[in-house]
Amino acid sequence: MINITFPDGAVRSYEAGISGLDIAKSISEGLARKVLAASVDGEVWDATRPITKDAAVRFLTWDDVDGKKTFWHSSAHLMAEAVEALFPGVKFWVGPATENPAGFYYDMDLGDRKMTEEDLAALEKKMNELAKQNNAYVRKEVSKPEAIQYFTAKEDPYKLDLIGGLNDGDITFYTQGGFTDLCRGPHIPSTGLIKAVKLTNIAGAYWKGDEKNKQLTRVYGVSFPSQKELDAHLALLEEAKKRDHRKLGKELGIYTMDDDVGQGLIMWLPNGTVIIEELEKLAKETELEAGYKRVVTPHIAKESMYLTSGHLPYYADSMYPPMELDGEKYYLKSMNCPHHHKIFAAEPKSYRDLPFRIAEYGTVYRYEQSGELFGLMRVRCLHMNDAHIYCTKEQFNDEFRAVNDMYLKYFKIFGIEKYVMRLSLHSPEKLGIKYVNEPELWKETETMVRNVLIESGIPFVEVQDEAAFYGPKIDVQIYSVIGREFTLATNQVDFSQGRSFKLQYTAQDNKAETPLIIHRAPLGTHERFIGFLLEQYAGRFPVWLAPVQVKVLPISDKFQDYARSVELALKKAGIRAEVDDRNEKIGKKIRDTELMKVPYMLVIGEKEMNEGKVAVRRQGRGDLGVKSLEEFIAETAAEISERRAE
Repeated sequence: MINITFPDGAVRSYEAGISGLDIAKSISEGLARKVLAASVDGEVWDATRPITKDAAVRFLTWDDVDGKKTFWHSSAHLMAEAVEALFPGVKFWVGPATENPAGFYYDMDLGDRKMTEEDLAALEKKMNELAKQNNAYVRKEVSKPEAIQYFTAKEDPYKLDLIGGLNDGDITFYTQGGFTDLCRGPHIPSTGLIKAVKLTNIAGAYWKGDEKNKQLTRVYGVSFPSQKELDAHLALLEEAKKRDHRKLGKELGIYTMDDDVGQGLIMWLPNGTVIIEELEKLAKETELEAGYKRVVTPHIAKESMYLTSGHLPYYADSMYPPMELDGEKYYLKSMNCPHHHKIFAAEPKSYRDLPFRIAEYGTVYRYEQSGELFGLMRVRCLHMNDAHIYCTKEQFNDEFRAVNDMYLKYFKIFGIEKYVMRLSLHSPEKLGIKYVNEPELWKETETMVRNVLIESGIPFVEVQDEAAFYGPKIDVQIYSVIGREFTLATNQVDFSQGRSFKLQYTAQDNKAETPLIIHRAPLGTHERFIGFLLEQYAGRFPVWLAPVQVKVLPISDKFQDYARSVELALKKAGIRAEVDDRNEKIGKKIRDTELMKVPYMLVIGEKEMNEGKVAVRRQGRGDLGVKSLEEFIAETAAEISERRAE
C-alpha cells in the first residue's frame, strides 16, 4: 500500500501502481471526467501513469495552467498524426504548448511540399475525426538503442538529434492511434477529450532557432474541451488582431526594427521615446519616494564577474559571445545585479545603512533564439526597471511587502484589474544542477516569501522548479482587457550572491554579516510593458502617457496664426501639442487625428479665434463643446499631473 497526500492535507492509502485518474475516480466520477493530468510531488505526470510510492498528488484540470499545457501538447501530437496521414513521409522536430499565442505548434519538414491555408481546413477535419476515435495516449519507456533503431528506420534526423542529447533510461515514446513520437510528456488520458480545434497559422521556423539551419514549417493551433470555449477564444483573437502591438506600434510610430541593425533590436521612434520617458519619470518619482537611490552601470563587464555571480554557468546560452581584448574576455551585460553588487561593495556599510536600495533603468542584452523573437515581447536588447535591496533578515518582510505594494500602485495607475503572483519554487532534485545547493536556505526563504504573500492577502499560486538559481521568486502575471496573459515583472529573493561577492555590513554587535538581497523590477522592461500597454489601451493611451496629447486643427489657412499661438500656450503649460497645418478639409483632419488616437483635438475657426476659445473634441467621445483656452489648459494639465487612467 502507498499513502497519497492531497492538497488539503488529507491522506488516503491505495494499492501501489494506482494512477492519478483512478484515484480521482475513487473520489467521484465527476472529478475524474475533468482530470487532464496529475501533479505528483510537484512534477506533472500523465493522469494514467502508475504511482508506485508515497506521494503528494494534485489533480490538474482545464482551470490549471499545467492542465491547459498538457491538453495543448496532446493536441500537438494529434495534429502531427493528422499531418502524417495527409503528408506521408513528414519529419517532425518539436511540438510544445505555447502561452503567447495560447495553444500549440509543431515544427515539421515537409520535404519539397508546401503547406497552404487550404490544407489547414483538411487537417482540422482529420484531427476531429481522429479525436472522436478516443484513442489513449500511451507512454512507453524505451532504451536509447531502441529509440535510435526506431528513428533510424524512419530516416528521421531530427528525432535522432534529440535522442543524441538524452541519457539511456530517460527516454519515452508516446503513442495515440497510429502515431508514435519521442516525447517526455505528459499527455491527457485520450484524444476524446479534445472537442474543438482551430489551426490558426503557418509560418517558417529555422531548425533549433538557428538561421544557419534548414527552415522548417511551423503550424500553430489551439484546442478546447468544447466548441463554445473555442468560439469565445476566436472572438477574442479577432479583437486581439485589432490590438496587436506590432500593428499598432507601426501605425502609431512607436518603434521600428531593421535587418541592418539586427533581429530583436528595437529602435524607438519619437512617439515611443515619449512613452519611455513618461514611464521612467513615473518610476523615478515612485522610487525616490520609497527611498531608492539611482545608479548607472556599464553595458559590459569582464568574464570574472559573471563567473562570480553564477550567470555564466547557468545562463551562458542566453548571453552574447565574449569580446576579447588584451587577453581579457568581456561580455555584454545580461543582468544588472552583478554591477549593483559591486556598487554595494564600493563603500563600507553598517546596519545603519540598511536597507540599501539602488535603482537603474539598466540596458541588458540576451541572445534569444531567432525563432522565439516576437515584436516587443521577446527581444535581444531590454531596458529594465531594475533595482536591488540589500537588507537584514529582520527587515525582509517589510521590504518584500513594500515591493509588492509598489506593484499594486502601478496596477491602479494602468487600470490592471486582473493579476496573479506566481511563487516560483526550486526543485530539490536539481540542487547543485539548476539551483544553488543550500537546501535549508531554500526552505527558509521560500517560507519567508510565502508568509509575506499570505499576510498581504495577495492572490498567488505556487509553481515548482521555476525559481531563480539563487532563490525563490515571484513572477507577476497580468491580464490585458481581452484576457491575454503577460509576465510583467519579477520580485526575487537572493541568499547566494551576497556570499559569492563577499558583500558585508557591520552588525550592531560589530560582527560582519551578509545581507539578504531582493531583486525587483515592477515595470519589467520598456519593451514588454509598452507592448502590453498598446494592447491594453488599443493604442488609446491615457492623456498623461500619449505621445501627442493635443492636436490643434485650424479649419483653414487663415486661422494658422491663432492655431500656432494655441500650440505655444499648450507647450508652455507642459502639454504635448502639434498643429495640423495641412491644406485638408477639417473632416479629414479629424478622421486622421482619430486614427492616430490623439486624446484631444482643438478645432479652430473664426468664432474661436475672435473669442480666444477652442472647440474641444475627445478621442472616442466626440464634441465636448467650446471652452476658453485657459480653462482647457487647466483641466488638461490637472488630468496629466494626476495620471488619470481615463
